[in-house]
Amino acid sequence: MEVVPISTPGLGDLSYVLCHRGLGILVDVQRDVGRFLDVLDDRGVEPRYVLETHLHNDYVSGGKTLAELTGAELVMPAGSGVAYPHRPAFHREPIPFAGLEIVPIHTPGHTPEHTSYLVVEDGRPLAVFSGGSLLVGAAGRTDLLGERRARQLARMQWASIRRLAELDDTVALYPTHGAGSFCTATVAGPSTSAIGTEKETNPTLSFSDPEAFADDQLSRLDPFPAYYAHMGPINLFGPPPPPDTPVPRLEPEQLEGSGAVVVDGRPKEAFAEVHIPGSWGIEANQDFATWVGWLVPFDSPLVLVLDDEDTVGEARTALSRVGFDRVVGWMQGMDAWIDSGRAVASHGTITARGFLELDEEDPQVLDVRAPSEWRDGHLPGSIHFYLPDLVAATPEGLDPTRPVYVGCTTGHRASIAAGILGDRGYRPVVMVGASLLGVLMLTAQSA
Repeated sequence: MEVVPISTPGLGDLSYVLCHRGLGILVDVQRDVGRFLDVLDDRGVEPRYVLETHLHNDYVSGGKTLAELTGAELVMPAGSGVAYPHRPAFHREPIPFAGLEIVPIHTPGHTPEHTSYLVVEDGRPLAVFSGGSLLVGAAGRTDLLGERRARQLARMQWASIRRLAELDDTVALYPTHGAGSFCTATVAGPSTSAIGTEKETNPTLSFSDPEAFADDQLSRLDPFPAYYAHMGPINLFGPPPPPDTPVPRLEPEQLEGSGAVVVDGRPKEAFAEVHIPGSWGIEANQDFATWVGWLVPFDSPLVLVLDDEDTVGEARTALSRVGFDRVVGWMQGMDAWIDSGRAVASHGTITARGFLELDEEDPQVLDVRAPSEWRDGHLPGSIHFYLPDLVAATPEGLDPTRPVYVGCTTGHRASIAAGILGDRGYRPVVMVGASLLGVLMLTAQSA
């Protein structure tokens, strides 16, 4: 038996392909199914089942599409209630597979219908696909369906992860959510583990009381992306295949008349130097789709500003995973826009050391990191305003006549914030490089 993990770093998720005796099972696959088909083809494996552990809130599922393409049987939690054909997975009713048994275990908490899948050979449990239940060093968050249900789901999560912890220590643990996922209640480990290891090291298994567990889990939650609200309904009623038509390259006059939201995915340094007024400066790195999905109204038509054509396909795939299918065009760089004489915008940048060497009394600093990051340490006198909140409002007390030094951890979120502030008449300066982390470290060294 071979289990092949397939990572989607931008979502902080892992999918899996289980191969055994020439047959395959795919678990929690994203919408860009080609990479999963490649794994099957490389190993000469015929897909038999596509398993979903729950109705996903962080991406558009590819399970339905993959099952239709390959003829594999789609298996969904019995309580999912999805509106398309599937095999319901009932608690402890084994599903035979190539000499193995796949045993569904109802593990509600992350969602009410959540189901883990235990792989058993000759009565011996080998591995469990735990989805958003027991994670590496953490557990799946329970507030995605609203605050009113979060505590009861947390109580259920407490029982579910303890149920999984009763498995043999040698059972391999294959969670879907990991490091970088907003579906975790606290910071999760990056990949896979074993039940015995989690019993020794996972703090969520240390609570003997469900109320104490719920208190802990619900007290440290950061906000989750706005696009999550749209994923459940899409996955419930049947995700379509992702778009595959070419994205046309646009000239400045076509972009200007497109009526689309302009997302500039070039490096943040290039965006700072020159960009289209009103465009979103969201660098096309692994977090690109998450921040587009969080900040831009859902399923808006988009025009991308990128440096090269190869990045267009990557960006479009990432956007399709979070339900943004209407990429209506792209423009290569800013040269044609500048040559046309159209208006441009820019903002300053500064390094951590440069900030500390400023000859400026009481510089105003805007910290756009998450609340948990702020609590872990921040510059005295800085203003905290989480980046998603900046879309709707500007923090009180910012002086538009003075520079606003905007920081996060790497400069990525600060660059997005700077574009917003610049459009509102402020004078943003992005702290780049090590950014606020670097300032804090250098301050500590000089103290």
